[in-house]
Formats: sequence, structure tokens, C-alpha cells
Amino acid sequence: MTDSDSSFRHAAIEAVTGAKDDGRAVWQALGRAGLLADLFGPAIGPGPRLDRIEDLLTVLDARFGVGTVLSLCVQVASALPILRAAADTGPAAKAYEAALRGDAMLALAVTDTDAAGSDLLAMGTTAALTADTIQLDGGKSWITNARTADYALVLARHRPQQHFTSFLWALVPTDAPGVSTERAGSRFAGAGLGQLRLDGVRLGRDHLLGAPGRGLPTFARHVATERIAGAFWARAMCRRVLADTHGWLDSRTVGGRPLWHNDAVRERFARCLVELRRIDAMCAQHVAIAHTPDALLSSMLLKASTAHSLDLVLTECVALRGADAYQDGGLADLRADTAMFGIAGGATGAMLAGIAEHAIALVASP
Repeated sequence: MTDSDSSFRHAAIEAVTGAKDDGRAVWQALGRAGLLADLFGPAIGPGPRLDRIEDLLTVLDARFGVGTVLSLCVQVASALPILRAAADTGPAAKAYEAALRGDAMLALAVTDTDAAGSDLLAMGTTAALTADTIQLDGGKSWITNARTADYALVLARHRPQQHFTSFLWALVPTDAPGVSTERAGSRFAGAGLGQLRLDGVRLGRDHLLGAPGRGLPTFARHVATERIAGAFWARAMCRRVLADTHGWLDSRTVGGRPLWHNDAVRERFARCLVELRRIDAMCAQHVAIAHTPDALLSSMLLKASTAHSLDLVLTECVALRGADAYQDGGLADLRADTAMFGIAGGATGAMLAGIAEHAIALVASP
């Protein structure tokens, strides 16, 4: 568990109080309060402060819907750090400063229309480079903030070989000629979820974020932060739901006794507490090695474990609350939305396949 920064958390609460449940509105409120800049130290370092990401997501989860929190989580954990690392001069510096002020929103455009979400080497979005320009063609699917972002950070292929050095990042203004978006479903209000099309999008070469060939290593470094951020969010959600469910069970009576005093109910609730402690332990283990070479594997273990624990907790709480959970906007709806924890940031199946590659080392090592 990280050491909570109470002053940062209180400032976040004050900044978002009164903000409507909408990704852009909350992003603007945080930027104008200086909190997006405060996620980072004074120098370009390994990434945002994990304790402040945890505090921010805890505050947001308590006040806003899943879509709005998703919109912000992707930006603070992945998009903003990737942009920050390349924001020395030119368009990247302009976009980064605008994002920190809350004046510009970011989309992380990784998942490709031409490949399964976890098969990045099969990506079909291409980047043709000349000495002065970059031209992008292709499509990105199920992108958070696709319909609301001012800039998309696009992962694209600049060489045909299926090799980890064949990819780059480009900063794409969403109002550039050739860029179009389309709504993707109706869930996750506030997240601007959509499909992104790039048809002959020509930009200056200064829109590259980092050197060609560094796209996938950069993504691997920052997706680990997105996964720990997701775990922080899942933990905050579990604590909130369990507290609400405990209060509900203690206030409902059967045969003149609160449901909470039923032994079967207490046993089921206790299983949820075990899962919460599992998330606590996994988060603490990852934070301890977050800036070491083991961070990527640790993030895969964390991602797979947290998705399972969150689903178990919400499933049990829905069952414990019965019909009450199925009111509009109730706990059953929340459980349906949070199924995305098993997909976003890498599907659980892909995480398990990657973990299996390290089987001998994981069995041998404490």
C-alpha cells in the first residue's frame, strides 16, 4: 500500500466537488486546481507518483460513474506520462502544457481494428515516414476518450516486420484532416468511448513522440503504471461497495434480526474481505518493485489477480443484496460495467499466457 498524501487527497476532493459526472468537466477541474501537474515530480522521472494516483482514483470513485473515472484513469496513468517523456519542444510540449492545465484531453490509441487487442505485433495501423512528415493510415477500436480528446497518442507500425522495434508513437490532433471518430456502444457514459479512423493523416515529423522503434518498449513501461492504477481503483471500489453492503445488511431484518447476524451471510461477506486483502497484498508487492525490471511481470500478475478478486466481491455483494442490487444504476449494473477490468490494459487470458512463460522462475522464487 502506498503512503497516502492527505493534502493532495483533500485538494482533489475540493477540486471536483460540484463537477458534473463527465470526463472533460472533471479533467478541467483537476487541471485548473494544479493537481494534474502535481501528479509528477519536478523532473522527468519514471512516471507519476503512485500514492497520488491512488488518492485521486479513490476520490473519483467515490463521486463519479465508471465511465468518467475510466476517462481520467487512462490519461493520468498512461497517456499523460507518455506525452510528458517527449514534451521537450514543438507540438508535444504544447499539448502537454494544455493537458496539465485541463484544457486538452488525451486518448491512448493502441487497440487496433486489424488485430486482436492483445496481439500488438499484428497491428495494421501504419506510419509512413519521410525526412519531414509522417502519414498515418488505419483504425483504432474501443478507444477511451476517442470522441472527446483533443489529441490522440497513436501507436502505429513504421516497418512491416513483426518485431518489437517496428512501432512508433505519434501525437495526432483529433481535428486534423483525415481523422474521424465513431461512437462505440452506449456503456461507460463520460468516457467518450469510440472508434478512431486515420485516412491519410499527414503531420510534420515533429509529431513523433520519441524515436521510431521505441513504440512498444515505451508502451510496456507505461502500461504497468496503468495496471497498478486499475488495481488502486478496483481496491477503492471494493472498499466502497463492501462498506455500503455491510451497512445495508445491518439495517435489513429477517425474523426480527439484522441480516448481518446470519452466519451464512457473514461467511460470504468474509470471503469478500479475503479478496480485498489479496488486492492489498498484490498492490503492496507491485509498488515495492514498480521501478525495477520486474515491474512488467508484476503488473501482469496484479492485473489478472485484481480482475478476479473484484469480480468475486461484486458478484457476492449482488447476491447478498438480492433484488435491491437490480435497481436502475444499482450494484448489478456496476458489476456488469466492471467486467472491463478483465479486458482493459490487457485481457486476463493474455496476462495468464504471459505469466506462464515465467512459470519456472515464479515457482522457484518467493
